[in-house]
Amino acid sequence: MIDPDFLDELGRFDASLDRRADDLRQGEQESPNLGEGLTFADYRRYSPGDDIRLVDWRLYARTEEYYIKQFEEERNLTVHILIDTSGSMGFSGADDRGKFETAAKLGLGVAYLTAEENNDFRIATFGGNHERLDTGRSNRGEILRAIDLLNETEPTGEASFRRALSGYESTIESRSLVVVASDFLTDSDDVEAGLSALAENDLVCPQVLAPEERDPETEGDTVFVDPETGAETRTYFGGAIEQTYRRRLESHIETVGDHCRQLGATHSLVSTEEEFFDTFSQVWIG
Repeated sequence: MIDPDFLDELGRFDASLDRRADDLRQGEQESPNLGEGLTFADYRRYSPGDDIRLVDWRLYARTEEYYIKQFEEERNLTVHILIDTSGSMGFSGADDRGKFETAAKLGLGVAYLTAEENNDFRIATFGGNHERLDTGRSNRGEILRAIDLLNETEPTGEASFRRALSGYESTIESRSLVVVASDFLTDSDDVEAGLSALAENDLVCPQVLAPEERDPETEGDTVFVDPETGAETRTYFGGAIEQTYRRRLESHIETVGDHCRQLGATHSLVSTEEEFFDTFSQVWIG
């Protein structure tokens, strides 16, 4: 269960949100609509009826021509939080810290800081498709409502990054910050296709794994069950098979990281055994 009390400890990260917002606004966050915004865009010649307060008098002193200053209308930063609810996210380590809970808290923490800076957030879950959780209000009450919904969510089924993230991308109206919190334990081509659909945005991709997944304590005759399909495999886990498992998992983690870097996304490997605020700092500040 996600306890909302953790939100009150996030004040120390406010400055880092300001930096991210500034980076986006200096990129493509500005609107092409011109008005009395904060970012200078261009000059045009004065026409009768224009607001004389917009005349650049210094430029007039040099040219003896009247020019109007035009500004880009700035939009609020919008942050999109996407939390994986596929079956593999339901795994919990020996300390009962689940991957889904960790991923959800990372996303909720980002949403909280976004609201504190009077910016907008959207929260959704995804598996085979995406499901929007928020109702469009970017405030603490909306985060608490999302916590209630997430506490009622049981990770299940298979993830389709291509379908779910491509579908969600169509709902994004302008360049935004998008956080995709997942274990990314599915076909790497599917992961690449899904993240590529979001590549026009500033992407942050925390990959959440339990330590038991990277370093299994299982040994000997074992039945492995796929949490997403229910498929079972009986094998002797040890020796060459254990080494192959470790090698393939580490290779997959590296591949996901490579995909992220090629897309200009930030990839962080997160362990459920780490203290939450250390993890949040790693993901958010880097």
